[in-house]
Amino acid sequence: MTDKRFNPEKAHKLMSADRRKKLPPDEVIKYMDLEQNHNVADLGAGTGYFTIPISKQTKEVYAVDIEPKMLEMLKENAAEEGLKNIHYVESDLDHIQLEDNSADWIMCSFVIHEVPDVNQTLQEIKRILKPDGQLFMIEWEAVETDSGPPLNHRIPSENLMKSLELNGFHAELIQLNPENYACKAVPK
Repeated sequence: MTDKRFNPEKAHKLMSADRRKKLPPDEVIKYMDLEQNHNVADLGAGTGYFTIPISKQTKEVYAVDIEPKMLEMLKENAAEEGLKNIHYVESDLDHIQLEDNSADWIMCSFVIHEVPDVNQTLQEIKRILKPDGQLFMIEWEAVETDSGPPLNHRIPSENLMKSLELNGFHAELIQLNPENYACKAVPK
């Protein structure tokens, strides 16, 4: 277990009103151009901050998380919304427990800084992404903030963009707010 992993005891922070104000999920996922027939893998799905709104717009969502407690909380949140198109997958991101070419879109929010090997995870993402699929990653900018992981765990946007390019993606940087950025990427 890495010391970078999010503590499930703090899961209540993931759905907070403050977070929704800084990073409104419905506004953020507009960048993904989702379609009703899409299959989406939400890597590091947590309690469903992005999984739930994505599932309302798509065919299927694979909610992938290493932490069973988070998946249980997500199941409860999805049941409250009456959602039945979410598949719960307990998995790390080094060897994602999904078939090759299984996702039209991959959402990877606030989790790439937690993985032991970014390059390995990017290769796994490429494996499960359909050839014409797209990746949407959200991370913390490497600046001091009141919330989020410690500064030394964050990946500067320029570094993540370089990693994506080195791993065979064309990527576009999107500044979501002063603390968070997104990379929208497609395989080369």
